Amino acid sequence: MFKKILVALDNSDLREDVFDKAIALAKVTQASLMLCHVLSAYEDGSPGIPIRSYQAYYPVLDDSTWRLYQKRWEEFEAQGIAQLRQDCDRAQAAGVTAEFTQFVGEPAGMICSLADSWQADLIMVGSHGRRGIRELLLGSVSNYVMHQAHCSVMVVHSHDAKAASPAATLASATA
Repeated sequence: MFKKILVALDNSDLREDVFDKAIALAKVTQASLMLCHVLSAYEDGSPGIPIRSYQAYYPVLDDSTWRLYQKRWEEFEAQGIAQLRQDCDRAQAAGVTAEFTQFVGEPAGMICSLADSWQADLIMVGSHGRRGIRELLLGSVSNYVMHQAHCSVMVVHSHDAKAASPAATLASATA
């Protein structure tokens, strides 16, 4: 069955559900976990992308803006590591072997690369249930991972996705 499970975690509300399901599966299969967080400028809680000051003549960041951005990014990184460390401790307390890593970059590609290098049997990733223009603009990490990974992928869906589906919206409107 599965012996090495890569668990892709972000800062969304879905994180706990993905993590809990990974712990449960790892216990049943006696698998080890690699908890992975990919820092992205587009993730919840991120300081975003630095912008230049419009008062500056040259299109570069002024020094104070850059220092503030760096400070916020370092805090964002530290929060990610602290959360991963806490999750790793929780996994080990549940009797599951776990380790963690954090990268900076485009989440979907980084997850697939780590799965290959760590030789994962399974990737667990959450899906926020974005559809239409939101999926086009924000992308779908889970969709990319499902189609590009060289191992099995388990997608944990948001409960909100079911509530926001067209059928659920129609059902609530006609009730």
